[in-house]
Amino acid sequence: MIPRDAAELVDLARGGSRTALARLLTYVESGGPEQRATAALAYASAPPYVVGLTGAPGAGKSTLTDRLISLALQKASFDGVDPFEQVGVLCVDPSSPFSGGAILGDRIRMQDHATNVHVFIRSMATRGHLGGLSLAVPDAIRVLATAQFPLVFVETVGVGQMEVEIASAADTTIVVTNPGWGDSMQANKAGLLEVADIFVINKADRPGVRETRRDLEQMLDLGGAHQWRPLIVETIASDASDVSGTEALWDAIVAHRRYLDAGPRDDDRRARTRVALDKVLAAMVRAHVGALAKGAAYEAQVDALLDGTTDPYCAAETLLSES
Repeated sequence: MIPRDAAELVDLARGGSRTALARLLTYVESGGPEQRATAALAYASAPPYVVGLTGAPGAGKSTLTDRLISLALQKASFDGVDPFEQVGVLCVDPSSPFSGGAILGDRIRMQDHATNVHVFIRSMATRGHLGGLSLAVPDAIRVLATAQFPLVFVETVGVGQMEVEIASAADTTIVVTNPGWGDSMQANKAGLLEVADIFVINKADRPGVRETRRDLEQMLDLGGAHQWRPLIVETIASDASDVSGTEALWDAIVAHRRYLDAGPRDDDRRARTRVALDKVLAAMVRAHVGALAKGAAYEAQVDALLDGTTDPYCAAETLLSES
C-alpha cells in the first residue's frame, strides 16, 4: 500500500513544489518503505531524456553542464519548436566518509541557475558505490520525470575505469576530456570507446588539442565500424564568450537524439532497463546474503569449516536451503 504522504508529495511535485520534489529524492536516497513507495509511483511515468556527463575530476564537467542548462532553456528543444520549460540536474558526488553525504557540491559551479525556477539541481552521494553512480540515481531520474522534467543532466564523478557506468543511465553519454589527457590505448582500455556517444575536448584553449583529437580519432578507427560514430567537439566551458563550442555540443546532443529516434532508441532503453533491474536484483540478493551470514545456523557452518567436515560450497548450499 502506498503511504499517503508519498502520493501527496508526488501530486505537489507535479504542481511545481520544489520542496516536495526534494523530499521525494531524499526518500529514494534513504531507502526503506518510503523509497519503495516513491519508486512505485515514479516508475509509472515515462522516463525523461537523460544526458550523462563523465570524465576525470577537473575536466570541467560542472561548468560544461552549466552552459548546457542555459542552451536547453534558450534553444529549441528536440522537437525543434520550443525550448525546454524546465531542466533537472543530478550531480553524483563521492560520499563523505563521516556523514555519507555528497561532498563536492558541484552546484557551486552552477550558481547562475541556483535560483532559476526552471532548473532543479540536486547533489547525490555515491555512498561507496564503486561505479560512481548511486543505486538511487535511476529512481531519482524517474522522480524528476514524474515532476514533469523532460530533460535531465546526470553529471558523475570521474573514477577511472568505472566511469563507464554512466552509460546504463543515460540516453546520450558525453565523455569530457582535456588536452594532454593521455594516449588512445589507455582510453580504449578504460572502456570509454564503448560508452561515449560524444567526446568533448574541454579547455580547448590549452596546448595539445590537435594531438588529443588525433588520439580520439585513432581510437575510434581502431574500434572498427560504428552504427553511431561518436562525435568530437571542442569547448572552452569556462569562457562565457565561447558560444560556438557549447552550441556545437548541443547540436551534437540533438543529432544523437535524432539518431536514436530513427530506430535504436527502444533497444537501447531495453538494454539499460535490464542493467538497472540487475542492479536492484543484486542489491536484494546481497541483503539476503547479509541476513543469512549471521545467527546460529551460520556459526554452525563456520564451525564445520574449521573442523574440516564441510567445504564452503556445501556450507553455502545448506544455508540457502534452510532460508
